[in-house]
Amino acid sequence: MEPQFVGREVEMRSMHLRSLIYTGLFAGCAVLVSGIHFPVGPTKVFPFQHTVNVLAGIVLGPWYGALAAFLAGIIRISIGTGTIFAIPGGIPGALVVGLMYRVFRNDWVALTEPIGTGPIGATLSALIVAPLIGKAGTWVFFQSAFLASSIPGSIIGLVLVKSLRKVVNLDVCYEGSVKKC
Repeated sequence: MEPQFVGREVEMRSMHLRSLIYTGLFAGCAVLVSGIHFPVGPTKVFPFQHTVNVLAGIVLGPWYGALAAFLAGIIRISIGTGTIFAIPGGIPGALVVGLMYRVFRNDWVALTEPIGTGPIGATLSALIVAPLIGKAGTWVFFQSAFLASSIPGSIIGLVLVKSLRKVVNLDVCYEGSVKKC
């Protein structure tokens, strides 16, 4: 193998490791503040999960952002600060923010997080998750509960991103317009 290819492989592994470390940190941050939740029917709505989704989607992109939301949801379920609805209620929001940031590269995509959590997360919760676990809940119920959490969470996320940009480079996984981690 030529040295230039070896160097590229090492660089790619380093970027992957950096992304995994940030993913763990974002999941940990979400779990750390997960005591601040509000029970609504069979769910525990948690606005700060959506704040973390915004940050992870912008910093890490859609896939690692979704992984951070998934890990935070699993840990929250296991420690009792979340329910199974944390999975469909969190992952789509991080995916949407990450995908939108890849396309537009603008911090205002933070406000697209409720699109993933509301219509997509509510649909998954009402049509798949609730029937599987025997809980009652209509699409309108999940939509209103998830939006009541994700709208303030995404606004807090936008304010946090705008504030952090003044002191920190949030584009650690981007070089120019190309995603590098």
